[in-house]
Amino acid sequence: MHCPFCGSSSTRVVDSRLTEPGDSIRRRRECAQCSERFTTYERAEPTPVTVRKRGGRREAFDRQKLLRGLVRAANKRPVSEEQLDRVADEIAREVRREGPEVEASQIGDRALRKLAELDPVTGILFASVYRNFRNLEELEEEVHRLRSDPVPSDPRATLADPPADSPRAAITSKQGKG
Repeated sequence: MHCPFCGSSSTRVVDSRLTEPGDSIRRRRECAQCSERFTTYERAEPTPVTVRKRGGRREAFDRQKLLRGLVRAANKRPVSEEQLDRVADEIAREVRREGPEVEASQIGDRALRKLAELDPVTGILFASVYRNFRNLEELEEEVHRLRSDPVPSDPRATLADPPADSPRAAITSKQGKG
């Protein structure tokens, strides 16, 4: 590690700490030449994840892009930046755990659920862009769905997947048998 002040390669670690949420190590270093102190962070390199978009296109998962969408939905709502940052971290962790490729709809559904837990109106604002409602009826259906459907225990389930005991599930399973 080179000193950012003088460029010397002779530095020593003065202090090391695990950061919150525990995904990196913060190190305070001191330069042996100029005695300046600086901070570095050590993180495991994340496994690259590919996101499959609706049209079949693929792109690399980008936590910052996800966070921008969350921030846009929460504009002027009682949701803090820290809460949105935590939501982005949770979703990123879940996505990386699932494997090398994930559907964009799964990321969107997770974001929608987590925002709705923080503030239902923020969830609806996110859904209005994410679901691209064509009319008020579709918006009303989403509000009803958020009010009535429990959060599934399977994190890979989407909002489009109705709970097994709901009327929508019975209709869906009958359609699938035909």
